[in-house]
Formats: sequence, C-alpha cells, structure tokens
Amino acid sequence: MIKKVLIYIPTRNTAQTIEKTYNLIPDHIKKEAQFVVVDNASTDNSVEVAEKLGLKVIRHETDRGYGGSNKTGFEYAKKIGADIFLILHSDCQYDPTIMDRILEPVLSGEADLVLGSRIMGKKALAGGMPWWKYVSNRFLTWIENKAQGINVSEYHTGYRAYTMEVLTRLPYHESSDNWIFDSEIIFQVANLGFKIKDVPIPTTYQGPISSITFTTGAIYGLSIFGLIFKYKLHKWGFVKQKMFM
Repeated sequence: MIKKVLIYIPTRNTAQTIEKTYNLIPDHIKKEAQFVVVDNASTDNSVEVAEKLGLKVIRHETDRGYGGSNKTGFEYAKKIGADIFLILHSDCQYDPTIMDRILEPVLSGEADLVLGSRIMGKKALAGGMPWWKYVSNRFLTWIENKAQGINVSEYHTGYRAYTMEVLTRLPYHESSDNWIFDSEIIFQVANLGFKIKDVPIPTTYQGPISSITFTTGAIYGLSIFGLIFKYKLHKWGFVKQKMFM
C-alpha cells in the first residue's frame, strides 16, 4: 500500500464493539494505514477504549450528528495529507475483514468513490437487516437512481472509501449534519461526474442493532424526497443550491 490511507471510525456509545471492530481489520492494513476515531459526545467509555488501542481520537463535546462527525473526519484527512479516506463504523455492522475489497478500486484508480453494497451481497435479510430497513433501502435507492440517472445498488451504506480529490472538491460543508449526509454526498459526487463503484459486502449485524429507529428511519425517508426535490430544482435552474455548486 503506497498511498496514504486514513481509516475514519465514527463512534457514539460503541465501547462494547469498537475494540472488536478494530481487531478484525487485516493486520497488513493496521500496519500501513493511519486511523482517526471521531467520538460524537459518547456517554460511555468509547474514548478510553479507542485510546487504549492506540488510536488517534478527536472528541466532540456536544452531539454534532452523524454528518457533523464525517465533516470532522474529512477535515482531519486533509490536514494530514491523506490520499484515501475509508469509513468504518464501530458497531460491527460492516465486516472489517473485507476492507481490501473496499480499498482496491480507489487504490488502483478505478473509482473515486467505492460503496460497500449489502444489496449486491444478496443476503441482507439473512444477515440480520430488519425487513422494513431492507424495503425502504431498496425503494429509496431506486428513486434516488431515477432522480440522477445513475445506477448505484445501495445509497444507504456507511462502508465507503473516497479519493482525496473527491473530498477536496465536494462542498460537503453545505451538507446536513444528520443521517442524510451520506446520500447528499453521493448526489454531490455524481453531480461532479466522479466515478462511483459499488462492491458486494456481506450483511453482518454482529453488534447491537442500529440506533436508527423506525420513526427516525421514516423521517430520514422523507428527507430523501426533500433532497431529490432540491437537486431537481438546482438542475432545472429554478433555485440554485450551494451543495451542488
């Protein structure tokens, strides 16, 4: 691995799973990559666990949201001059052992953004994804693809890798601080014409079930429709949106 890879691990009250997540990362990646944990105002001992693992920790004293944590990670990547930025959630819902599969397309120059797709893995429900999340994931992905005229198999995955060229050009500061941040980023990447590749990953759900409740998921779904509406207004020239400029 010649390029400088930064592995960003967002955490919020994941003290019970962050060590397991880190230990499952292939040894050769742990030796060559750099790590940063962004703790979003955890009330457990997530910070202490991460520091005992020898990981760089940036702590938010107040809850800045999922998107806010990503922005902090992006800024740190630019600060240290990383070439590749990989996101690995700390709750064991994405398999760290297959990290090479996520990294290879960006390291080889085949893609600017790689998305780990549980849908391509074809065993999302068998792997423990709740049925209502599966149905909403498929529907929202379909309508987002229609809106942009592209073909991504899963927008709603947190297992992804970016080239730094993407991060330096994206107006991500104009994106939300909440869960819709990930979808907004894909819209921005596609809008700028970058290459997106999705690769199959298993659905594991080895840790506690995601903190996104049914109600939160419903609000998230409505936010996707709002994102599509803003994107179309921008593309049609009616109302220019800073996040797409």
